[in-house]
Amino acid sequence: MSRSSQWLERLWYQPGKTYWPLLPLSWLFGAVSAVRRALFRAGILRQQKLPVPVIIVGNISVGGTGKTPFTLALCQLLRQQGWTPGIISRGYGANIRVPTLVSLQHSAAEVGDEPLLLAQQSGCPVVVCPDRVAAGTFLLANTDCNIIVSDDGLQHYRLARDVEIILLDGSRGLGNGQLLPAGPLREAPWRLATADLVVANSQSLAQADGVMSLQVSAANALVGQNTLAPCAVTLVAGIGNPARFARTAQQAGFTLTQQYYFADHHRFSAADFAAIDGPVLMTEKDAVKCRPFAKNNWFSLGVKAELDPSLSTKLNTILTNLRSSYGA
Repeated sequence: MSRSSQWLERLWYQPGKTYWPLLPLSWLFGAVSAVRRALFRAGILRQQKLPVPVIIVGNISVGGTGKTPFTLALCQLLRQQGWTPGIISRGYGANIRVPTLVSLQHSAAEVGDEPLLLAQQSGCPVVVCPDRVAAGTFLLANTDCNIIVSDDGLQHYRLARDVEIILLDGSRGLGNGQLLPAGPLREAPWRLATADLVVANSQSLAQADGVMSLQVSAANALVGQNTLAPCAVTLVAGIGNPARFARTAQQAGFTLTQQYYFADHHRFSAADFAAIDGPVLMTEKDAVKCRPFAKNNWFSLGVKAELDPSLSTKLNTILTNLRSSYGA
């Protein structure tokens, strides 16, 4: 990450701290967003309804909030309840122009790191396209799914949705509460009240319905079948909130000798590791990009989302009502 990006992010997540010269741009950003929402409410811009239920898993802030592990847990729950879920995603960072069904032979550069990870771990079909309506239509035409989970896309209002789930970073919350670029928010805090479920990742928040904790699984080798027991490692991360990953690794018993942080969705190459000694520990999201040139002492730390009882109860109620509304 550049020094300017690091400085701005630190500013965003200090409650009450605002870089005043950026506020006019934030007001403009908010005005444009408000006009766009109003046009959809008035029917001037039309939402498109797909013939199956659509669940949006998104956030109102930039940076990592845990959407991917939550989406994986949600898809597992949906299958347990008899649904056949499919996933749609933008495919951030990939040059996607038409809907593309993700295969395990794709690279992260071709379809995006998060969609590839979801395809590898969910057991669900995953379609990527910046146009979520086109992605959903393609998914329904080419698979047998009967419910769609949209990974991100909260602000993609053209796609009508039945359920909105918003994730928050429990440790950082809403930061300084300002809209981009003076703060980290894509939409103002009032937007939380319109969601069906608000989930705090790793730490409780007053605005959330409950907490999702990330339970660590094994640290698996990127090459071969080895696992890594807790030891001294070099941490490498190209995610939205690397500090949370560092805490997770330490809680799992790893000692961090060095830490190398890159921008979210960074396109890793072998050159990025020229001065990095192993063993290297990274996230599963980063591993899908690094596996083609990985060394034997590179490992990824897996995590699994677990919902607290109140959150699980509310989510199950939402899904039960959703099934009833579709006569399923």
